[in-house]
Amino acid sequence: MKIIIREAKIIDPKSSFHNQVVDVKINNGTIEKIGNNLMPSDDYQEIKTTNLHLSQGWFDSCVSLGEPGFEDRETISNGLNVAAKSGFTAIALQPNSFPVLDNQSQIQFVKQKALNAATELFPIGALTKNSDGTDLAELFDMKNSGAIAFGDYGKSLSNANLLKIGLQYVQDFDGLIVTFCQDEKIKGSGVVNEGIVSTRLGLKGIPNLAEELIVARNLFLLEYTGGKLHIPTISTAKSVALISDAKAKGLQVTCSVAVHNLVLTDEKLDGFDTRFKVSPPLRTDADRIALLNGVLDNTIDVITSDHNPMDIEHKKMEFDLAKNGTIGLESAFGALLTVLPLEKIVEKLTSGRAIFNLNQLEIAEGNLATISLFTTDEEWHFSKENILSKSKNSAFLGAKMKGKVVGIYNKGQLILS
Repeated sequence: MKIIIREAKIIDPKSSFHNQVVDVKINNGTIEKIGNNLMPSDDYQEIKTTNLHLSQGWFDSCVSLGEPGFEDRETISNGLNVAAKSGFTAIALQPNSFPVLDNQSQIQFVKQKALNAATELFPIGALTKNSDGTDLAELFDMKNSGAIAFGDYGKSLSNANLLKIGLQYVQDFDGLIVTFCQDEKIKGSGVVNEGIVSTRLGLKGIPNLAEELIVARNLFLLEYTGGKLHIPTISTAKSVALISDAKAKGLQVTCSVAVHNLVLTDEKLDGFDTRFKVSPPLRTDADRIALLNGVLDNTIDVITSDHNPMDIEHKKMEFDLAKNGTIGLESAFGALLTVLPLEKIVEKLTSGRAIFNLNQLEIAEGNLATISLFTTDEEWHFSKENILSKSKNSAFLGAKMKGKVVGIYNKGQLILS
């Protein structure tokens, strides 16, 4: 495929064309020429729109798709199409399918299903067999089959010794462990953030302490064992502080935050709408501001959509019984641009590639074209018509958005939104 992207502002600090408005000519997957007023050609498709921007392709470090086993929630094929039209050239697939992605055959299966998609799929293998927290899974075999990291999605490992052994074991092949942090005993039967809102609504609360205790424990284990640890979707001010201190010590720890925890608070729960039931829960505005500051000062390395589709049968029910999760790919960029500056958003949507040891390609002539296309000035509201996923459980329905995704170019394919 041959295309010319016209008058696009490049957002890529590593590129010599950063912040310049230029034309970009792409030929069969490679950036052929970057410059002004490039000569048109009959066999090149032109992409031109007002306020067009482009950056290195975005990577989402935490995406659930359902397949295999939960295809009613989402399939790999449609999920990757949703990711492409949401601006993502790559995603890390969580292992919470049925069966769980805990062996090499399951890793190979999901990679095979994604072969022809424009958005690349990089699986995260389960850390423990069936993600039940009892025995380590086949980590080395999964690594050899293409797993980029190991973790049990949405489950905190209660056995500290098992995490210690895992951190030591994966160092032999430079592996990365992903550890969701939540003390299940302290969480108990809590369903929302513990605070004024939970008290007013009569809902059982999950204190910040439930997350922070496990963050602290896991950082102590990392200090003891060495190795690399990624803490996904933190939600409290104290977690930010703990990770900042650990980084100051020189520990190889990284972390992410979900878009909804940067934009929304537990005040959204007043209507008992289960679309806002997520894990970790929406916290207070003080926590939200601390998370935003953690992004700005680079304590938080990555922003993720934490895309987790749920069928209506598990969402349209009593709040206590409904499952956690919101879809987030379609709304991620538009929501982020309401709370963060553009360059920081692009940085946090691309920096995950380095953490998960994936190739990073700056916008430069001769490089493979892996790019995201977007605008930045349009203001609009997210509606059901904007949902491309099979599941519709979006916490951002009706929310104010800014900027729009135009599409991606990756693996020689152009996908427009």
